[in-house]
Amino acid sequence: MFTVLLASLMALAPTPPTPAWRTPFENDPAGNTTATYAECLAYYQKLAAAYPAHLHLAEAGPTDSGQPLHEVVLSADGDADPASTRRKNRRVLFIQNGIHPGEPEGIDASMMLARDLLQQKPLMKLLAGVTVVIVPTYNIDGMLNRNSTTRVNQNGPVAYGFRGNARHLDLNRDYIKQESRNARSFAALFQKWQPDVFVETHTSNGADYQYTITLIATQHSKLAPALGQYLQSQLLPALYQGMNQKKWPMTPYVDFEGQTPESGLRAFLETPRYSTGYAALFNTIGFMPETHMLKAFASRVHATYDFLRTMLETLDRQAPALAAARATAAADMQAKSSFPLTWALDESQSETVQFRGYEGKMKPSEVSGQPRLYYDRAAPYTRPVPYFNTFKATTTASRPTAYIIPQAWTEVADLLRRNGATLEPLAHAVTVPVQTYYFTDFKTTPKPFEGHYVHSQVQVRPVEAPATFAAGDLVVYLNNATAPTRYLMETLEPQATDSFFAWGFFDSVLQQKEHFSDYVFEDVAADLLRRDPVLRERLEKLKAASPAFAANGPAQLEWVYQNSAYHEPGHNRYPVSRWLGPGRVGE
Repeated sequence: MFTVLLASLMALAPTPPTPAWRTPFENDPAGNTTATYAECLAYYQKLAAAYPAHLHLAEAGPTDSGQPLHEVVLSADGDADPASTRRKNRRVLFIQNGIHPGEPEGIDASMMLARDLLQQKPLMKLLAGVTVVIVPTYNIDGMLNRNSTTRVNQNGPVAYGFRGNARHLDLNRDYIKQESRNARSFAALFQKWQPDVFVETHTSNGADYQYTITLIATQHSKLAPALGQYLQSQLLPALYQGMNQKKWPMTPYVDFEGQTPESGLRAFLETPRYSTGYAALFNTIGFMPETHMLKAFASRVHATYDFLRTMLETLDRQAPALAAARATAAADMQAKSSFPLTWALDESQSETVQFRGYEGKMKPSEVSGQPRLYYDRAAPYTRPVPYFNTFKATTTASRPTAYIIPQAWTEVADLLRRNGATLEPLAHAVTVPVQTYYFTDFKTTPKPFEGHYVHSQVQVRPVEAPATFAAGDLVVYLNNATAPTRYLMETLEPQATDSFFAWGFFDSVLQQKEHFSDYVFEDVAADLLRRDPVLRERLEKLKAASPAFAANGPAQLEWVYQNSAYHEPGHNRYPVSRWLGPGRVGE
């Protein structure tokens, strides 16, 4: 029994590398150093030169830093072609590091993992059924902006990169709008590989607790049923068990509304602006492992390494189940007629986790003298805590046959193409019946968020009427197997949380271009009301229902204008039309 246990423990522990293959992190006896960008890239170049039969390193598009993004492909036979990889029925694990270079554990852990996969035969065997794609560092811009002060809450390393990129964008809010060249290059790489599982490495902020690593998984409620069930019943239990065996107990990401975590953990709603939310649009299961900021950097790197290794080991064992779940999800997507656009936490449903925390207490602040929170590490606890991990759809939309996008909206068209959509230009002008939205209400952030005034709580009035489209206007069909249907629904339906409308891509239609001079329009409006008794009746009903409106002459004049032929038809009209008919537009 002891021999079996010893062998098991030895299998878990990686063989120490020879001095020539140690990373900058491993060369620091204190374990408090992360690689620079130059060191990271040079290390992969060295691996590629030494192991060309199994590792492929290539540039993968520009970034805002001026330096190219890189992809590292690890496979059993050197196959770095996605189509060939899929024909061989291999699963694809896509690992992205350094989106926030001040959280660099994944950068160092992936360097070590790539080396060990190439140099250790037990690990090399894992590549027989799983191809690993690594982006060594995504936010090269931020990694080059190296400092020792911007992560004030964090325990090491000595120096690290900065969260924002060269345009001061948080790239983990740029997956849908793709304003950075980093995000555009990533989208091309993601669409090229269409991975089964996507992992993006992070470090958390927030409460103090005993765990070195926590985990955000794609919200299961948002996945196709087959994928959500597989995630909850097979993949997550295996990951938690594997990490526990490696002495890294995990808990779900620690997000809560009370003062301390025991008030209840709340699942993170990763909408498509975030990496895992974007991945879910394409039936890819996403994960963000979050190591804890106050734990030693060495522990955080090793925990991240073990998570990535556990993920690879698990996918190797569960490859048939994962493949079956994704195939079912793709078929379900084709048959689905209605899609959720917004979500809310279902507080009527919860499960219980045994949470390992520290007691939160109060003491006087040495700065202000006022009471302040601190976590007492001399008072650890393990106690049951509710975990709210179910979301419900609050807004849905039916699936159209196609969307028609006027060719003027080139930025939107470029985004759609980059993310796998096929846009077909109309060969000639057509007049066809379509459904069009008019905006009736929305809320807008009072301050810019990631360079935009973001809209939410969008309300629309659908109108079905014939509309004329010019030759060259663009049609994207949703009734074929290759269409990225969910991506199209969540970007082109304006009520969706991270729709292109929400991010301000269509703001110009919200501004009226023509108006009236009141002293002129007074006579025009009076004539309109005389000639249109129905309009007059509607106005009188409004006045009767609202004394404030009845006492407001300018408001009544504006109402008449808004309900007349003089009001420009494009004002508040969403430019993207929904084609609901069968077949193809104009045929």
